[in-house]
Amino acid sequence: MQDSSSKARPPLALDSRRRLPRAAETVTGQHRLQVAWARSEGELREAQRLRYRVFSDEMGARLSGPAGLDVDRFDAFCDHLLVRDLDTLKVVGTYRVLPPHQAARIGRLYAESEFDVSRLAHLRPKLVEVGRSCVHPDYRNGAVIMSLWGGLAAYMKQNGYETMLGCASVGMIDGGHYAANLYCSLQGDSLTAPEYRAFPHTPLPVEELRTGAEVSPPPLVKGYLRLGAKICGAPAWDPDFNTADFLTLFRLSDINARYARHFMA
Repeated sequence: MQDSSSKARPPLALDSRRRLPRAAETVTGQHRLQVAWARSEGELREAQRLRYRVFSDEMGARLSGPAGLDVDRFDAFCDHLLVRDLDTLKVVGTYRVLPPHQAARIGRLYAESEFDVSRLAHLRPKLVEVGRSCVHPDYRNGAVIMSLWGGLAAYMKQNGYETMLGCASVGMIDGGHYAANLYCSLQGDSLTAPEYRAFPHTPLPVEELRTGAEVSPPPLVKGYLRLGAKICGAPAWDPDFNTADFLTLFRLSDINARYARHFMA
């Protein structure tokens, strides 16, 4: 859901209650990438511009706010992770992260607009909420998302955070049949234990939309599951973005050993 109201906080670089890791570079066969945290309003605007391109221009989301930017009230409270192509200097990937002290200031998690997350309350002192993940369409070969995940891992490790929560959004251009079939396929080990379940305020009508077709998870969901994340239950329908949102929980203690060697060294 979109919320265009705003609330002031100190400038990005002056909020010292968490530490932002240094920029890091990755060289792939095609690109030289830098992963870094936004430290100015100008860099935040670059992230919001990329988000608008992906969510509005590409996915057809109904966004409020300044023309060409995806802006909501949570942005002012979040840290914003950027991946930049060092040859073109363009931001080609982004995540935003709401740390626990900022969640306390704003009074809620973004996910609470879509889910009852009361069963997760005991995790919140060391929980960060991630969202607005997107990658430029010319860079969806895996390198950018891996760079983003590496940046998130460094952030959590450096600040002593233990849990990451966020929505993995699945488009509903087909009316929601794929999303419903996907949820039906994500049973057993893909779901959290019952004590970590969340409950959508506006559930996707899975039983009405499911067709029984076999489907594979989209790359982001598949990546989360391989990392060691779990789905917190049935998806919510977000009418503004026209997506089915799968609330996803990841605890560093559950990280797949393969990824632990890569991200947690």
